[in-house]
Amino acid sequence: MACIRSATLAILALFVSATVQATANKLGKFSLPHTFPNIAACVHEPLVSSCENTTVIQNSCCSPTPGGLVLQTQFWDTYTGLEKRGQLLPKNSWTIHGLWPDNCDGSFESYCDLSRQYDPTPSPNVLPDGTPVPAYNGSGVDTFILKFGRLDLLDYMEKYWVSQGSPNKAFWAHEFSKHATCTSTFDVACYGPGYLPHQDVVDFFDAVVRAFRQFPTYDILASAGIVPSNTTTYQLNDIQNTLKAQTGSIPFLGCGNNGTVLQEVWYFNHISGTEQFGRFKAMDSVTKSSCSPTAGIHYYERTPGSEREVRVLQ
Repeated sequence: MACIRSATLAILALFVSATVQATANKLGKFSLPHTFPNIAACVHEPLVSSCENTTVIQNSCCSPTPGGLVLQTQFWDTYTGLEKRGQLLPKNSWTIHGLWPDNCDGSFESYCDLSRQYDPTPSPNVLPDGTPVPAYNGSGVDTFILKFGRLDLLDYMEKYWVSQGSPNKAFWAHEFSKHATCTSTFDVACYGPGYLPHQDVVDFFDAVVRAFRQFPTYDILASAGIVPSNTTTYQLNDIQNTLKAQTGSIPFLGCGNNGTVLQEVWYFNHISGTEQFGRFKAMDSVTKSSCSPTAGIHYYERTPGSEREVRVLQ
């Protein structure tokens, strides 16, 4: 499996090398294109926390609006279903689900810009107003990342943004298409006249990784003795209080099997600045936990053969 991964990265490296060289020839020097938006105008805008502004946001490129309740969401899966393809979970870490722009009242929209729809299996595939969301059948979003020479980003995503039951790149495409297109700070207009195709996609993936690294769920819980176990159970209150002691708020905890199996966590935030670079301000969840408040909660160990060590060079 390691040999297959090494060969794959070697092929990707050759592809990226050619792309980088082409870029270098155009620019007259070795350089990778940037993906961040043009936020120079934001210097003159008042700095407010999203969902706390008392007036209308004048420049939606400077603050996420109306989706200013930003959720950094994570999964605790015990298998991927694609282990034979080398799609494994990261040892000693939860995985990325996404970065969601909920409205301040907890409602949300999906697939807000169908011209940037890269999801091969959109869900929902019909919007509330009856508009169909067509399935995408073009190049994968992983090729967008490679076009910008971001092997570092792609490697991190392959390690920590792992899907269950579908290829990782399809899951990434789903998260961008459903959620990022409803986040104003990733609008194409925010990138100015020099916008490069798919610049916003790579920028979103970068932002997701930055946000995920602010919430090391596994380490926080393990530091309090809450570790995966096939025998020990934990109380919801203990899990919530442990996370609150380090993040400043109570996140949403999601459980399956009648509220007894821990599966996901959502960290709610207001944002000062853009979603790309702004300061996350932790807020208590506005969604009631689906975990039992009284029964013991299982935080199961990963299935043997379903995870790998990711803190070393692969």
